[in-house]
Amino acid sequence: MASKEKSKYQHVEHGFGPCFDAESKVLILGSFPSVKSREVSFYYGHPMNRFWPIMSEIFHREIGKNTDDKRAFLHDVHLAVYDVIESCDIIGSSDTSIKNPVTTDIFSILEDSRIELIILNGTKSGRLFEKYQLPRLGDKVPHLILPSTSPANAAIKFDELLEKWREALSFLLLS
Repeated sequence: MASKEKSKYQHVEHGFGPCFDAESKVLILGSFPSVKSREVSFYYGHPMNRFWPIMSEIFHREIGKNTDDKRAFLHDVHLAVYDVIESCDIIGSSDTSIKNPVTTDIFSILEDSRIELIILNGTKSGRLFEKYQLPRLGDKVPHLILPSTSPANAAIKFDELLEKWREALSFLLLS
């Protein structure tokens, strides 16, 4: 049985880089792109992921379906997105199956932007960040772990998720 499970693991590279610019103020980090996100080569690509609907509600804006529209939206509202892990062994999209992680370089983003806050999209990304990234980062930028927008996190209803994310991003609405 163990060898059967082991054979389901694939070594996977991230496949696409961060989305940020010099004006980005908040860096949102997921753990590792889902299969759907890797297929579309952009963040939160699964149609049931609540990330884009949450952002649309918070910023009172329609967000187009294509990558260029999403990228433009992120730049307009000063959000950066990336992931904690650059490559790993994983079964499908399962964060809980991540083994042998290699971390991304978030430091170039921090150097080339105005990041004031790092938000971790979910418990797994938070744990990975605190284990692998935080020791090198120290207290340079505060971080906050929020509930995952993933469809796998169905226990948290949309309205509760929206409220937690809105609270965390509220300072962007004032600037």
